[in-house]
Amino acid sequence: MQNDLPIRKIIHVDMDAFFASVEQMDNPELKGKPIAVGGSSKRGVVSAASYEARKFGVRSAMSSVLAKLNCPELIFVRPRFSRYKEISQKVRNIFYDYTNMVEPLSLDEAYLDVTENKKGNPSATLLARDIRERIFKEVGLTASAGISVNKFIAKVASDYNKPNGQKTVNPEEVIPFLENLDIRKFYGIGKVTAEKMYQLGVFTGKELKSKSLEFLSKNFGKSGKYYYYVVRGIHNSEVKSHRIRKSLAAERTFNENLSSEIFMMEKLNLIAEEVSHRLEKSKVAGRTITLKIKYSDFTLQTRSKTLSYFINDKAIILETAKNLLYQEKLNNSVRLLGISLSNLNTEKAKKPEQTSISVQLKFDF
Repeated sequence: MQNDLPIRKIIHVDMDAFFASVEQMDNPELKGKPIAVGGSSKRGVVSAASYEARKFGVRSAMSSVLAKLNCPELIFVRPRFSRYKEISQKVRNIFYDYTNMVEPLSLDEAYLDVTENKKGNPSATLLARDIRERIFKEVGLTASAGISVNKFIAKVASDYNKPNGQKTVNPEEVIPFLENLDIRKFYGIGKVTAEKMYQLGVFTGKELKSKSLEFLSKNFGKSGKYYYYVVRGIHNSEVKSHRIRKSLAAERTFNENLSSEIFMMEKLNLIAEEVSHRLEKSKVAGRTITLKIKYSDFTLQTRSKTLSYFINDKAIILETAKNLLYQEKLNNSVRLLGISLSNLNTEKAKKPEQTSISVQLKFDF
């Protein structure tokens, strides 16, 4: 199969246990100990866990109560986002020494397109190693990296030799690499989807590749098309140096579960006010309002409405969220509410999707 796009050299850099590592770096007494960044109260949630804590099964998004049960010696540290942003900017500055084509995904990870780079080095593998060494020397933290022909494979590869390692998947290695991969390792396949694939007899990339586009679309909807192409090494999304915001949201977790819609209105008012403030600050507006409801049993529900016009006005956001709340009966008592706006006026029309790639190309990686 022939590809009309030029082959790229993409690096995905992922900081190792970033928040927790920053805390251990700033407080030497925490080094080598199991720590969790987040609140320790019964309503607290783990934002990040050190590798020492992960050995006990402590993971991000886990409730603090469960985390403490898994690891009785766990030390909770309150997050310091201003410090994380400061360190993240230092890391990002290193990236820009190599290329201007940098697409941050979050404070702790980013894609770099080094097909053409400021160092004039044709080897993305050597560039990734140099970047990681500089991060350790200049910032004091370790990072892992994945290197390949597109963002999807680079992202998967960066998790391969964590922590403090890297993995290169050369063009001719793409298909064998994906075929041998456990589907749980595929970026975009979560726990629920993985379980469904298991039930369908799909455990590896090779088994996923054996399924037709029709089969995958029937069982996984729009995501089926994504799975069909990525398992064939096809993912032509470019590194976007200026990412366009696609949504804006705010949410609140309550100290006590709420069981009546009436008690939730005061909370929704505050959330709508925060969303409106963020929209005005970012000078954007949106058309789709989504209400997020997390119940006391941690199940999640979303309800959405798309308007025919763009809005950033608090009153309209609140009224729409209120209607969504009363749209149907609540399944249980509620521990979290959130409001988001998407379909923003910053989004541009998508380019036609390209669906082919050559895996026979060989060049210095």
